Amino acid sequence: MARRDPSRLAPRRLDGLGLRHAPGWRVLPLIVAAMAFLAALAIAGAQGAAELGRHWQQGAAATLTVQVPRPAAPPAAPAATGETRRDRVVTLLRGTPGVATVRPLGDGELSDLLRPWLGSNAEQLALPLPAVVAVTVADDGPDLAALAARLEAAAPGTLTESHGPWVRRLALLARSLRICALAALGLVAAVAAAMIVVATRAALASRREVVETLHGLGATDLYIADRFARRASRAAAVGGLAGLVLALPVVVVLAALAAPFVSAVPAEAGVPDLAELLATVWRLPPVLLWALPALPLLAGAIGYVAAQGAVRAWLRHLP
Repeated sequence: MARRDPSRLAPRRLDGLGLRHAPGWRVLPLIVAAMAFLAALAIAGAQGAAELGRHWQQGAAATLTVQVPRPAAPPAAPAATGETRRDRVVTLLRGTPGVATVRPLGDGELSDLLRPWLGSNAEQLALPLPAVVAVTVADDGPDLAALAARLEAAAPGTLTESHGPWVRRLALLARSLRICALAALGLVAAVAAAMIVVATRAALASRREVVETLHGLGATDLYIADRFARRASRAAAVGGLAGLVLALPVVVVLAALAAPFVSAVPAEAGVPDLAELLATVWRLPPVLLWALPALPLLAGAIGYVAAQGAVRAWLRHLP
């Protein structure tokens, strides 16, 4: 007598294996929701580290600090009447191709810079402070070695400090943070897959007799594994959607708080209001705009693949 295909005994929309009431499926969406929440934070953290690192690197790489000791002394000859060493350095910097802006810091700004180290009375200390000039360079900035030599000739003892070491440190820090966030994302995906395998094995154990009967009647491994995989994929997708809904407000608030650090527009003090939070949603990086909504789909795909593998591995031990 020819065997009938069990997949034709009932419509595909019916739960022919009784998996709806199997243990494990009810708690699986909660576990996957927690994993999706952590995955969303990991993705936002990776992108945030990249954006902050890029902004800070660009800012540090485009600035120079020039220190002029004895700023009020006359410069090297020839010098105009009343010209000081600081005046000579500022004039030379403003005439250098590739220099965008030159801004000498005032006494109040120098006092503010020294106050964390020298205390609140830093401006009252009789110290021979050098003049500090903040310089912003263009994309095709000047040759720093040649510029330092010209400044030394104009005002001996002048120091030109580029922020190259800090730029390299910032780049290393940003890459390290991004790698850590991506590693956390991979770990979350692995834990979610492991939990789906555990839930699938629990469902298999509770429906062992039904599965063995269908397998003996001629049901293929593909049919049985597909039943379990569909159920696991559905539960994982629901959990992924719930985790995304929980994580989205957190990501938006963090993005609103981080916006002043990656934008030239000054932010108002205080907690962002609702209008600012809604505007932040549309200013999210494109990576987040497609990566976060993809979390439920990714969770469903992980659920399907993990359940398929678990069921097929279990079926291989059947006679």
